[in-house]
Amino acid sequence: MSEALNIIQDPTLTYRQELIALARLGESTDDSLRYSDAYYEAKAKGALCDLNEGIMPYRPRYICPDYDLLFEKGCKFLDLEPPTDLLEAVNVLEIFYCHVPSITTYPVYVGDLDRLLEPFVIKEDRAYAKKVLGLFLRNIDRVQTDSFVHADIGPADSVTARILLELTEEMQLAIPNITLRYDPDITSDDFALACVRCMLKTAKPSFANHGMFRSEWGDRYAIASCYNGLTIGGGGYTLPRMRLYECSLNAKSPEDFLENELPRHIDLQLEYMDKRVKFIVEQSTFFKDNFLVTEGFVRQENFTGMFGVVGLAECCNHLLGIKDVHHGFGLNPEATELGIRIMEAIEKRVSEHEAPYCDAFGHRYRLHAQVGIDTDGMDDSPGTRIPIGAEPDMLSQLEVNEKFHRFFPTGTGDIFKFEETWTKTPEAVLSIIKGSLAKGLRYFSGYLENNDVVRVTGYLVKKSEIEKLRQKKQSLNNVTVFGMGAQDGGHALDRRVQEFGA
Repeated sequence: MSEALNIIQDPTLTYRQELIALARLGESTDDSLRYSDAYYEAKAKGALCDLNEGIMPYRPRYICPDYDLLFEKGCKFLDLEPPTDLLEAVNVLEIFYCHVPSITTYPVYVGDLDRLLEPFVIKEDRAYAKKVLGLFLRNIDRVQTDSFVHADIGPADSVTARILLELTEEMQLAIPNITLRYDPDITSDDFALACVRCMLKTAKPSFANHGMFRSEWGDRYAIASCYNGLTIGGGGYTLPRMRLYECSLNAKSPEDFLENELPRHIDLQLEYMDKRVKFIVEQSTFFKDNFLVTEGFVRQENFTGMFGVVGLAECCNHLLGIKDVHHGFGLNPEATELGIRIMEAIEKRVSEHEAPYCDAFGHRYRLHAQVGIDTDGMDDSPGTRIPIGAEPDMLSQLEVNEKFHRFFPTGTGDIFKFEETWTKTPEAVLSIIKGSLAKGLRYFSGYLENNDVVRVTGYLVKKSEIEKLRQKKQSLNNVTVFGMGAQDGGHALDRRVQEFGA
């Protein structure tokens, strides 16, 4: 009960945040779902982490509804008819969002907004359409108060996409997160430059490699939450993570790690995933009774498990006895090559495992470069990123990213902080993005160093809201506390500033 009392006496939590925290506390009090002693031992040592998913799962972690079906048929459960104009369209979406669960309780994917709304927008006067879309974005920011809420635009230019970019700059909202699906054969330079300008001023949209994601997921894929690739009409059952540095601490050598410690921890995480997936499908009611399933907005066969990793840099540096991060992973060819060997070993072992209830993916889980959590500190850099404070110049950093992004269909990315001069040369930023995506980069994010809205590890927060929390005041954004923790423990906002011409 002391934990519950701590929650309700925390002055920084809003009512909704208290409700979520109390629900998570309740979700973690039942021990019906049990794992092996070896798993619990690895978890206690910090080598494996369940990312606070709770002991008793009652819904998948990430859900990506088919919003096209909503607009085509409406929703019987919510008594919603298919929309006939723009006002009805945004109203239907706003209602529907409130009933889409996730690990955060908020919808992690709110649709391909430009494509969904374009047929309605082009029938309206532009000024009126902009007013409606502005109210729509304000509703998302105030009601779906979590920066893991994610919208997608592109790859084609559209009236709706342009209005959304204008509003994003004008309103300076942290929610929703936005990704541009970039395809050089479809996305015009003029549209891409508009996205670059918006990204520099508001930390969004990020740029996703549309060709890469399509090759792995097909045409109907979503970018959700931070940067997670998933299937529309499906999602992700679970996302645990291996903390690779902690996994390496008992290894006597790189070879001992690759032959013994790494396979052992992979198998323990797969055990966790299998049991959790089976419990969600077989024992919880979500796939039996939830209207999202019974009306076809999601299908169980379109879900997969996300096998997360974090801290590759620290793992490689430790195994090679490298103490100075400025001479380690990403800057030292030996350490970087060891990182590739480790990722190839993880990919191989995970791909050989037969996963339950992953029908659309050959009964296989897919890898994810997890962005870290606020309590990680400096021991585990997000995914396969170079540690903060050791970043080389941007082009060298991107060359390292390009070696690793291919491993992660369910998401990976890096973040670049720019100084103000870049706003005068968005063409240079676009040239860098285009070249990197052509070489195999999966995802690119950036923002200006003096922005209020900034990207932390994958999600967005406002620096002004972090300061509110420091003063023991409430922040409406559910993840501001994560941003403060990531900055205090991992210096997440102290990335190298990319100076023009440097």
